[in-house]
Amino acid sequence: MKRYPEIEDKLMSLGEAVGRFVKDGSQVALGGFTVNRNPMAVAYEIIRRGVKHLHIVCHSHGQALDVLVGAGCVKRIEMAYGANGRFASTCIRFRKAVEREEVEIEDYSNNQMSMRFLAGALGIPFIPSRSGFGTDLIGREGFGPAIRSEAKVASRKLVVVSNPFNEKENVVLLPALTPDVALVHAQYVGEDGTVRIKGLTFADLEQAKSAGAVIVTCEEIVPKAYIRLDPDQNSLPPFLIDAIVKVPYGAYPTACRLFYDYDAKHLNMYKEAARDDETFGRYLDDWVYSLKSHDQLLDRIGGAGLMTIRANPVIGYIPGLDRR
Repeated sequence: MKRYPEIEDKLMSLGEAVGRFVKDGSQVALGGFTVNRNPMAVAYEIIRRGVKHLHIVCHSHGQALDVLVGAGCVKRIEMAYGANGRFASTCIRFRKAVEREEVEIEDYSNNQMSMRFLAGALGIPFIPSRSGFGTDLIGREGFGPAIRSEAKVASRKLVVVSNPFNEKENVVLLPALTPDVALVHAQYVGEDGTVRIKGLTFADLEQAKSAGAVIVTCEEIVPKAYIRLDPDQNSLPPFLIDAIVKVPYGAYPTACRLFYDYDAKHLNMYKEAARDDETFGRYLDDWVYSLKSHDQLLDRIGGAGLMTIRANPVIGYIPGLDRR
């Protein structure tokens, strides 16, 4: 196995990274978006290890959020929305958990969640925004007083105040987010620990900069000479990263630009399984609990199956892919 001296203390297995940084009750920021670049390998490891009572914070999310909620790992969520694109306009297990009052939920707009992570990244306690006026996001709170008194929960959802520079208008003050750990899946990590995410980064960069610890899973570890080419394409510096796990297809069954598209066949199968508690339990048994590693997941899909979602390396996805 090739050695990487500069990041040797950060290179870990999935089990080591999750065991060290994701604890019962941790506030966890999920990177990615709906069916794009979800940290799926980490999510599966969290489920296998039986981590509970997570406080999830994210911009908007999909498959990883839904599996974690469905597996009973999540107690509390703050986000804009959860959906799996055309496969579920609202994540199925997430919706069931909210309707059954199995999770505590506070909703913000996409802009508001992005701004909250930005505030955390900047090290400021709150940040002003104009997002939310004219909606129930301003007047309604999902968390009650008992939850508001807990650690890592803002004492108020938001505050509307007069703009001190123009008292004729109001602004919304949003509390900063500083999660315990951020989970990010990237295409490349350099031998020095520099992270490069290709394509849309969503709120991943702000989440990473606001978090106490950052776990990065990646498709490839590449030479410093490569990562130093086009330095404007690099996303996160080495000193921000606490754990690096090389996990090819670590976002499967969601997409990872330039490497693979999302697996419509698997996501359709998941959609049907997620509708019912019994069939969802069997899904977890088949695709999470019975597989001791991510390599075993890839073995189950098989090389032929993985080739069907291999992306065009120039445009980053599969043109003409049957997405039904």
